[in-house]
Amino acid sequence: MSATGDLIDFVRARHVLPAPVREAALHLLGDTLAVGAAGATAPGADGVLAAARGWGAGDDARLIGSDERLPAASAAFVNGFRIHCLEWDAVHEPAVVHALSVVTAALGASIDRMGGCDPDDALTALAVGVDIAAGLGLAATSPLSFFRPATAGCIGAALAVARIEGVEPLEDVLGLAYSSLAGTMQAHVEGSIALPLQIANAARAAIAAVDLVKAGLSGPHDALEGPFGYFQLFDSGNLASYTADLGKIWRIAEISVKPYPSGRASHAVLGTLADLQLDPGSLEAIEASVPPLIARLVGRPVIADMTPAYARLCLPMLAALMITDGRIDPRRFAPETLADPATQGLAHKLAFTVDANPDPNALFPQRLIVRLTDGSVIERAIPHTLGSPDAPLSAHATAAKRALARELAGEVPDARLFDDPLAYFTQPRGREPQ
Repeated sequence: MSATGDLIDFVRARHVLPAPVREAALHLLGDTLAVGAAGATAPGADGVLAAARGWGAGDDARLIGSDERLPAASAAFVNGFRIHCLEWDAVHEPAVVHALSVVTAALGASIDRMGGCDPDDALTALAVGVDIAAGLGLAATSPLSFFRPATAGCIGAALAVARIEGVEPLEDVLGLAYSSLAGTMQAHVEGSIALPLQIANAARAAIAAVDLVKAGLSGPHDALEGPFGYFQLFDSGNLASYTADLGKIWRIAEISVKPYPSGRASHAVLGTLADLQLDPGSLEAIEASVPPLIARLVGRPVIADMTPAYARLCLPMLAALMITDGRIDPRRFAPETLADPATQGLAHKLAFTVDANPDPNALFPQRLIVRLTDGSVIERAIPHTLGSPDAPLSAHATAAKRALARELAGEVPDARLFDDPLAYFTQPRGREPQ
């Protein structure tokens, strides 16, 4: 059997999640819904909602953090944007895929239009979709050119939705999801708000792929390994290197939670600076020795007119805010802060040294060297990024993240989103499961 066939069989199979895997899925669902609620008030969120309203009326599915409903595909679009727009969503670091974002947005819309579902069925579908999204990234051997969280995420999400809704043939769902893939790293290079829009488009496309198969349409069946398939056009790699371990290793248990609303590539340095609690006045210079991907993702220059989307991906500015504030608050990504001469001066004290790491997808290890005005030097090796399975967030840090997300979200119409996320996800009020 082909690797694609193994993947399809994995989606169809009956699974009982091991207790640690189920716990990870539940924790990550809560984390993803919380950052989605915070994203409902982010820059651009109103425009995204206005556009989605214009695509047609309907009340299939809820919008995270508000009491409005839209047709499932439109709700998936809005929720995908809300989950990713603050750069606070969980990521599978070796895969370089925000593996929860598209899957949660699409699966949540699907469950809503079904009227609800069994909680364990939902967590299993989530784990399967996340596994595939992360697995496609793990199988890749090339650096990012397309935006992998959207491309891999769409495929994982479509198959998760098809699983929860019992839609066949899965080969057609996979093929039509593949035929809808889009989104490149150009938005990341420019620090454009198009980045979360690519997540939004992927979530909508996942719902659309399932609906098209329901309507009797078909897609290409060799979408991953064919001559013009995923691993020829979007990434180089070997799908079998991932599928060989299907069901033996659950990739959702490998996901890293992001403590800060900023590009994941910034978190190793930011976490170290948070621990050091530096006095801005005593700081002479900071040197970050990082793999090439880190410099590529967050090594962008400080500019006077940066947008919030750009600032979230600018490590020198983020470092300045961490040293000044002791945390990263997205409300500080305002023109008066980002253009402040003192803040920019502090940001300019951070410089990058690119190491010889040969892995184009590596985010660590890293090293931080801090030089103080009194001549002393602080060096810190960073073998793992804060929030990863090897350096998990403490209970205090997790609570601080949820508290900031609540603060940013304001009043939400359904408190279960924060207090009982699985019930919120699987039991939409006012509807009965079909």
